[in-house]
Amino acid sequence: MTALPEQRSNLVARSGPPVGIVCGGGSVPFAVADGALGDRRIVLFALRGAADPKRVAAYPHHWIRSFELGRLCRLARQEGCRELVFIGLLLRPKLRELRTDLLTWRLLPRLIRLFRGGDAHLLEGVIKIFEEQGFTVVGSHELAPSILTPPGAAGRNLPNEHNLADISRGLAVLRAMGPYDIGQAVVVSRNQVLALEAAEGTDAMLARVAELRRIGRIPSSGGVLIKAPKPQQDLRIDLPTIGPKTVEGALRAKLDGIAAVASASILAEPARVAEMADRDDLFVVGVNPDGSVR
Repeated sequence: MTALPEQRSNLVARSGPPVGIVCGGGSVPFAVADGALGDRRIVLFALRGAADPKRVAAYPHHWIRSFELGRLCRLARQEGCRELVFIGLLLRPKLRELRTDLLTWRLLPRLIRLFRGGDAHLLEGVIKIFEEQGFTVVGSHELAPSILTPPGAAGRNLPNEHNLADISRGLAVLRAMGPYDIGQAVVVSRNQVLALEAAEGTDAMLARVAELRRIGRIPSSGGVLIKAPKPQQDLRIDLPTIGPKTVEGALRAKLDGIAAVASASILAEPARVAEMADRDDLFVVGVNPDGSVR
């Protein structure tokens, strides 16, 4: 295990039961860790090939591979972690790429069944496995409520009447898609659905919109990216997330703005997101489930 840097040791040594963060890619896992440092000891279980090694090094951590279930359980118990948080970007591995330790091998038929479905189906099944191993899985927002998207605009810009109509339609589309475990994002412009998120993820979907504009298949600008959790989604896992990369993608796609359901999505690096949005005249807004802005 990597030693803790001196400048952070006084923070993580504070009293309270330890919690393990199973850490994928992006900045959100570290925002969660920092948001919880005041009263919890944090240990990262960083996923190789996903988590940023330089940022992981600032915290107590162990490196694991995707679906090394037995190793993760053993290390978490060794650290005294009875609660686990799963957070961060991770591409779904192929079954043949799984690193099978004894527990994973024993559960392989079950894992194969879990892979025959959408991401929510897979993640909910994995959570159940860890609960059966004696762990409590908690949501990242429960550990660090400050990461949740607040209601209202992140910067100075607000959606106009047409944008609000697109947001309302986008949320309706996501509610209709939800039972099929497809995705958490849609792009709508002037009541037309331009793109739905599926297995490619939000960034690739926005790149697709940008390409459609380039070849003239859709109008040259306008529209809103809307993100919301799936109906009946377990909010402990896979909350929709907005961050600087999302803003960059929305700008390349020439959208008017981004909307996410407040308190049911994550806003990563909010100050930077607001700065980028204001600089490029884009709105980023937390909305009610019906699409209205508080």
